[in-house]
Amino acid sequence: MEHSAARVPGLPSWLQPTSRLRRLAHWLYPFALGCGVTLFSLATPQRPAIFVFEGQPFSPPWALVGLAMLACGVSAALIRRARWPLFVVSLVAWLGLSMVVAVFIAAYYAGAGRPGRPQHPGRAWPYFLVACVLVGVPVGWSSVHSDLLYEGMTGGLVFGGVLTSLFWVGMTIGLPFVFGLWVRARRQVLEQLRDRAERLEREQHERAERARSDERRRIAREMHDVVAHRVALMVLHAGALEVSTADPRTAEEAALIRTTGREAMQELREVLGMLRAPDLADGTVPELAPQPTLADLDRLLDASRAAGLPVRRVDQGQLQEVSLSAQRTAYRVVQEALTNVAKHAGPVPTTVTLHHEPHGLTVAVENAPPPRPAPPVPESGLGLVGLAERVALAGGSVQARPRLDGGFTLYARIPADPPEIRAVPA
Repeated sequence: MEHSAARVPGLPSWLQPTSRLRRLAHWLYPFALGCGVTLFSLATPQRPAIFVFEGQPFSPPWALVGLAMLACGVSAALIRRARWPLFVVSLVAWLGLSMVVAVFIAAYYAGAGRPGRPQHPGRAWPYFLVACVLVGVPVGWSSVHSDLLYEGMTGGLVFGGVLTSLFWVGMTIGLPFVFGLWVRARRQVLEQLRDRAERLEREQHERAERARSDERRRIAREMHDVVAHRVALMVLHAGALEVSTADPRTAEEAALIRTTGREAMQELREVLGMLRAPDLADGTVPELAPQPTLADLDRLLDASRAAGLPVRRVDQGQLQEVSLSAQRTAYRVVQEALTNVAKHAGPVPTTVTLHHEPHGLTVAVENAPPPRPAPPVPESGLGLVGLAERVALAGGSVQARPRLDGGFTLYARIPADPPEIRAVPA
């Protein structure tokens, strides 16, 4: 799976994955690897592997040497596309000219896999086993049949040849292969951590969207009840006026109002009827109680005190007339804030401040720092998301921030009238 490069905390800007230097290095890396393999291939005995320790001169054609060096470099440069060319060329160059650099690089990529594909690194053991045989056997043969070993050595020539073969296999194949396996494991761990972080972020986003949707649904239910009640009163008064008036024109207008009101109620039920869908496990519709307002705030504070939360209320400013919608929003702000205090801080002193302004209401809930850090609560923070959505629909704003002493403050400003009925200046 491809991932977009993200900023890594703690790295300077010129080392970030999105920096120009990193992109340039990523582009030049295959060419640098190919050129390095080509140049270092010169530092080889340039003789067949079975004569690697022989002192006799061996002069292969320089065209063949140059072709082998170029083939090793090109196959190394194409390692991001395919690994098998490097595997084949490295073994052929080793058997023909003892070019060990290509074998070293191929052993590393046999363990590490293809760059950029940590989830599909490829099979590593076939090359490892074949390379161990094709490197170990010629080296052991050459060491036994050369002046490198002597008859009187401990264990004899065969034992010395086996040790020499194992040393070469370990240094040219085993060491880079093990390092490549470590790089492969590290890539896979980082890939899993990246996938997990993206999944958690996606789930958190989905939970936040679900909280917003639930809050909008609850607000729509409340508005459905309020609007239906007001329209029902309008229809009732219009019907009473129709039967009590003696003026025919007034009766006709009252009948029109009554008919229009009934049609509006029917359309309202059709549009918002889905909000009355069954919510309980047994399929029943929950009974909706009247929505609380600021008149019920003291009852909420008393319930919090009974639960062990020391909370006090402070009213500031001159009392102003506030719409029922704004009062319900203010009540929900205080309710959510007290819930968060009890959940995250425990029974700490809390102050609920209501500041009455000429054109709005400001609600502030402040709590003292907890005596000890509270353990993290799963799926926390969604209540504030829904609360911010509710206050925004009411035309207000919410701010929640920690204090320097370790406490927390929730601040909400709510207009006195809903945005849709607020007076517009001429």
